Amino acid sequence: MITLNHTPWHPSDWQSELKHAFRQPEALLEYLDIANVAANGIDLQPDFALLVPRGYAQRIEQGNIQDPLLRQVLSLQSENEQTPGFVMDPLQEGNAELGYGQTPGLLHKYQGRVLMITTPACAINCRYCFRRHFPYTDHKPKDQHLALEAIAKDTSIHEVILSGGDPLLMNDDGMAALIQDLDALAHVKRIRIHTRLPIVLPQRVTADLVATLEDARCKITMVIHSNHPNELDETTERALTCLRRAGITLLNQSVLLKGINSDAQTLINLSELLFDQGVLPYYLHMPDKVAGTAHFYLDDSEAQPIYEAMREQLPGYLLPRLVRELPGGIAKTPVNFEQRQPLNFQTNI
Repeated sequence: MITLNHTPWHPSDWQSELKHAFRQPEALLEYLDIANVAANGIDLQPDFALLVPRGYAQRIEQGNIQDPLLRQVLSLQSENEQTPGFVMDPLQEGNAELGYGQTPGLLHKYQGRVLMITTPACAINCRYCFRRHFPYTDHKPKDQHLALEAIAKDTSIHEVILSGGDPLLMNDDGMAALIQDLDALAHVKRIRIHTRLPIVLPQRVTADLVATLEDARCKITMVIHSNHPNELDETTERALTCLRRAGITLLNQSVLLKGINSDAQTLINLSELLFDQGVLPYYLHMPDKVAGTAHFYLDDSEAQPIYEAMREQLPGYLLPRLVRELPGGIAKTPVNFEQRQPLNFQTNI
């Protein structure tokens, strides 16, 4: 029987891993033994930079240009194509008329909740990113005190969502200080951290980070982001176990992506493996129409049979909610399909 190491990492581990991440398409392709770049439509000088930690690259199949993990991170010439309806800000997060961006560092989208932009950086650059064109210069980390002042004044805010970029790219001291500042606001009851790092850079789960989250007054929920079961391995299990043992509620959100996870069995396997590692499936997002991402897009007619097959085969607690986000919406919008005949769905238990 193999006993897995479920202890946190040292801070130098994740910093070293990020320092040595792949930043050039040629280097990543050489590591993966993939040639014939021109024929594969790869963009060697993308406007949206390539960034892939080596630990994530190790999970990609050697020599396979169609590997679903590689397709999430590899820059392609198709990103430069202009597609009608695909725009730089599909969720209109820069639209002040919708109440967004009135305070630097804050997006006040939902009643009782506010989203805080903690950092513009990520540990991996996902090619389908809905904020790949986001004006981070208008939401600088140095303005964090303005965001905290706004939260302190608005006692209707009960939950603060830490986003970015990726909030876990803050160092341990910075994260501890932010959690302490939010804990000091009596009306804030919950802190939600949206992060991809436990998946793409598990070494970020350090002893100090775990202690900070465990000791917080506010209830902490961490929403991780995994799109494919091949992203989950013994390192992600170690990170997630450390977080779960600290009392952190762990949820997952995925994006439905053509050529990545656009078949029911892949998503079923993902839900089951997530549960094995202590995470509940939460959302399955329809992709946003972001400029440069049209090659990932599925419409409702393509998504329907995938989700119906998932609903048939998964128990209810392992079925993520299929949603889309609309500009100015008060919450995520469920995607509801007209049932095709014959269907005889029963409530999953």
